[in-house]
Amino acid sequence: MAKCAICDKGAHFGNAVSHSHRRSNKIWKSNIKSVKVKVNNAARKMYVCTSCLRSGKVERA
Repeated sequence: MAKCAICDKGAHFGNAVSHSHRRSNKIWKSNIKSVKVKVNNAARKMYVCTSCLRSGKVERA
Protein backbone atom coordinates (compact mmCIF):
# COMPACT_ATOMS: atom_id res chain seq x y z
CA MET A 1 0.00 0.00 0.00
CA ALA A 2 1.28 3.43 -0.94
CA LYS A 3 2.03 6.04 1.71
CA CYS A 4 2.37 9.78 1.28
CA ALA A 5 6.04 10.70 0.98
CA ILE A 6 5.43 14.06 2.68
CA CYS A 7 3.13 13.44 5.67
CA ASP A 8 3.38 9.61 5.83
CA LYS A 9 -0.41 9.21 5.57
CA GLY A 10 -1.53 5.68 4.75
CA ALA A 11 -4.44 3.32 5.25
CA HIS A 12 -6.54 3.33 8.42
CA PHE A 13 -8.15 0.23 9.88
CA GLY A 14 -11.27 -0.22 11.95
CA ASN A 15 -14.63 -1.97 12.12
CA ALA A 16 -17.63 -1.75 9.81
CA VAL A 17 -20.67 -1.97 12.06
CA SER A 18 -23.96 -3.20 10.55
CA HIS A 19 -27.46 -2.22 11.63
CA SER A 20 -27.63 -5.34 13.83
CA HIS A 21 -24.27 -4.28 15.31
CA ARG A 22 -22.26 -7.14 13.80
CA ARG A 23 -18.67 -6.06 13.21
CA SER A 24 -16.39 -6.85 10.28
CA ASN A 25 -12.97 -5.50 9.34
CA LYS A 26 -12.82 -2.32 7.28
CA ILE A 27 -10.03 -0.38 5.63
CA TRP A 28 -10.08 3.32 4.72
CA LYS A 29 -7.61 4.10 1.96
CA SER A 30 -6.06 7.56 1.68
CA ASN A 31 -6.43 9.54 -1.53
CA ILE A 32 -2.84 9.10 -2.73
CA LYS A 33 -1.66 9.98 -6.23
CA SER A 34 1.54 9.22 -8.12
CA VAL A 35 2.76 12.63 -9.31
CA LYS A 36 5.91 14.21 -10.69
CA VAL A 37 7.32 16.56 -8.07
CA LYS A 38 10.18 19.07 -8.11
CA VAL A 39 12.93 17.97 -5.70
CA ASN A 40 16.19 19.98 -5.76
CA ASN A 41 15.31 21.39 -9.23
CA ALA A 42 14.84 17.87 -10.62
CA ALA A 43 11.62 16.08 -11.51
CA ARG A 44 10.95 12.98 -9.46
CA LYS A 45 7.93 10.68 -9.21
CA MET A 46 6.48 10.33 -5.72
CA TYR A 47 3.32 9.17 -3.97
CA VAL A 48 1.64 12.24 -2.49
CA CYS A 49 -1.76 12.57 -0.83
CA THR A 50 -4.20 15.11 -2.21
CA SER A 51 -4.26 17.14 1.01
CA CYS A 52 -0.50 17.79 0.63
CA LEU A 53 -1.00 18.70 -3.04
CA ARG A 54 -3.78 21.18 -2.25
CA SER A 55 -1.97 22.77 0.70
CA GLY A 56 1.11 23.52 -1.43
CA LYS A 57 3.56 21.38 0.54
CA VAL A 58 4.93 20.07 -2.79
CA GLU A 59 5.32 21.65 -6.21
CA ARG A 60 4.40 19.72 -9.33
CA ALA A 61 7.07 19.38 -12.00
